[in-house]
Amino acid sequence: MEKVTTKRLALYTGRTHPALAQEVATHLNIELGNANLVEFANGEVRCSFNESVRGTDVFVMQTHFGIDGRSVNDSIMEHLIMIDAASRASAKRITAVCPFYGYARQDRKAAGREPITARLIADMFKEAGAKRMISIDLHSGQIQGFFDGPVDHLTAMPVLEQYVRDNAESPVIVSPDAGRIKVAERMAQHLGPDADLAFIYKRRPKGTTNVAEAAEVMGDVAGRTCVLTDDMIDTGGTIVAAAELLRKRGAKEVWAMATHGLLSGPAVDRMKNAPIERLVLTNSLPLPAEKQLANVEILSVAPLIAEALGAVFDDTSVSDIFDGENLA
Repeated sequence: MEKVTTKRLALYTGRTHPALAQEVATHLNIELGNANLVEFANGEVRCSFNESVRGTDVFVMQTHFGIDGRSVNDSIMEHLIMIDAASRASAKRITAVCPFYGYARQDRKAAGREPITARLIADMFKEAGAKRMISIDLHSGQIQGFFDGPVDHLTAMPVLEQYVRDNAESPVIVSPDAGRIKVAERMAQHLGPDADLAFIYKRRPKGTTNVAEAAEVMGDVAGRTCVLTDDMIDTGGTIVAAAELLRKRGAKEVWAMATHGLLSGPAVDRMKNAPIERLVLTNSLPLPAEKQLANVEILSVAPLIAEALGAVFDDTSVSDIFDGENLA
């Protein structure tokens, strides 16, 4: 008897950001699978897929974020449970899709007796049964080496760059600190000869967290539209301090752009009072109603994710989608 092997792709999502997963499924022209997640009275979660995943290329998508009364830890645990369920149901290959990777800032020991939690998270996903991982704009590129398997590191830069092309003339791309200079420089180069580069010299007082002091601007920003670019905006301290300094140095307008808009703690109040005309974020994270400020604009990364998932499924190059610049 002759048997014909057919490849099948299935996409499942947790409860953190189902809207993004549905948009990705629409771009892939597939139905979003039902993970049938049930939460018991004591907070434990059970997953039971409604259809067989035996021999299937399964993509389990969850952005690591706390929302609707659930913490970032709940989000990660739910992701692990779904992957474990797919593994025990004999999925052919399981890919953990993490638009925002939790604990990415804990990627090294900055002081004695500290954990490297980003590595711990990677180990847990491998142990749960994930053979591959996909994420967007990791806080630190070295996290790719923490996972024992292929990691596809996507970047939202093409989406953000297109927004600047469509809405700004002769912008100055500003790195909020020295660590993002290379990214800002690449963005300025892509935007052409009319775009310039600047960066903020920033310091953090010793022994503090979520505190940043913008000391000086390196570059000519007077009378220009300045675009601050970062991988994430959490409490907003860095971006707001940079925006205030840019205004003091004569910037005409200040925009802030980031892939991941966490907007935690005092961020919303800070942004309301900051001299920032536009706050441009992607939908890698859900944005609750109370954080939807008047100057916020949300860009979708669903087409990028869908294209990457399609490339992984077809065993073609993911880096070619970004001309290899997602690896730098």
